[in-house]
Amino acid sequence: MKDGREKIEEEKLVKRAIRGESSAFGLLYDRYQPAIFRFIYLKVGHREEAEDLTHQTFLSAWQNIESFRREGFSISSWFYRIARNKVIDYYRTKKSTLELNRILEETLTSDSTQQAESLSQKMELGLVRKAIQSLSTEQQDVLIMRFVEEMSYREISQVMEKNQGLIRVIQFRALRKIKKIIENGAKDNY
Repeated sequence: MKDGREKIEEEKLVKRAIRGESSAFGLLYDRYQPAIFRFIYLKVGHREEAEDLTHQTFLSAWQNIESFRREGFSISSWFYRIARNKVIDYYRTKKSTLELNRILEETLTSDSTQQAESLSQKMELGLVRKAIQSLSTEQQDVLIMRFVEEMSYREISQVMEKNQGLIRVIQFRALRKIKKIIENGAKDNY
C-alpha cells in the first residue's frame, strides 16, 4: 500500500503525463512495467508474446492517457485493465488455450525443481496444475491479481469492472474448486 506522499507524487506524474510529458509517463512505465509484464506472462505463458503485449499495453496507455480519469481509480488499475483487455484480444485472435501447465513448469523449474525431488511433491504439484487449469479465465485473473500481484479487492474490482463483492465470490469459488480437486486427487493417490 502506498503512503500519502507516494500517492501525491504519482498523481503529479499522472497529471504531467496527461499534459503530454513523455518523461513523466516514462517514470510511470518504469514503476508499473514489471508487474504488468508478470501479469501478462502468467496469462499467456510465452516470454516474447508477454513482452509484446506489455509493450502494446503501455503504448495504448500513452496514446490514450488524456482519457484517464482518476475518479477514485489508480493509474495501476487502469494499466491492469488495458493489459487484461490486450490478453483477451490476444486469445480472441490466437484462439489458443491458456498454457498454465507450461507456465508453472517454467516458473517452478527455476528454483523449485531441486526442492520438488520427491514423488509426493511432484504428485501434489500435478494436482495444483490440474486444479488451476480447471478454473475459468476470470477465476485465474482474480487469483493472479490477488495472490501473485497482491492487489486489493478494490483494485481488482476496478480492473475487472465488477463490484468487490463479486470479486470475493469469484475468489471464494476458485479456491473452493482448487481445494476440492486437490482433496479428491490426494484421496485417489493414497
